[in-house]
Amino acid sequence: MRARLPLRLTRAAAFSAVCVALAVLGHVAAGGSGPAAWAVVTGGSAVTAAAVLLAGRERSAVTISTGLSALQLLLHELFALGDPAGTSLAPHLHAKGLGESLGMLAAHLTATLITGWWLSRGEDALWSLLRSAGRRLLAAFPLPVAPPAPRVVPGARHRAVPAPLPAGAVLRHSVSRRGPPLRAG
Repeated sequence: MRARLPLRLTRAAAFSAVCVALAVLGHVAAGGSGPAAWAVVTGGSAVTAAAVLLAGRERSAVTISTGLSALQLLLHELFALGDPAGTSLAPHLHAKGLGESLGMLAAHLTATLITGWWLSRGEDALWSLLRSAGRRLLAAFPLPVAPPAPRVVPGARHRAVPAPLPAGAVLRHSVSRRGPPLRAG
């Protein structure tokens, strides 16, 4: 099933809002300060553009979780650029200890997988509702079916075919004279 533009934009907006909100909340929880406004707008625009491109049809839980993970990594790095105290996954001279980076990575991954599962359940529910509504509409308003047009073969004569007789009526008046073959003579 393909999604038309209004449904595609609605799904992309929901995915973008969840993805960017998760990244901002993770950034605030880890660093205590919010990301720069330009970073949120830039990241939100990039996520929305990617989501509109991918929202054309139903997506699996693996696709949603993979896309969400990649976009979370992009948003994390973008937010770290806008915040000098932010922690980036890329090596820095002023980077904090390896344990803190792995802890943040584990927290991002866990939150992303849970959110991806949640979004995929919503995706399944949405498409299930759309299929159900489509079946109900087709049942309520059946399409008229025209009888097939008879095939006309040029030059062929049409004659009326008599209705078949019941099997008992045909066999009652039949005579069977079959026997062994005659000798040749």
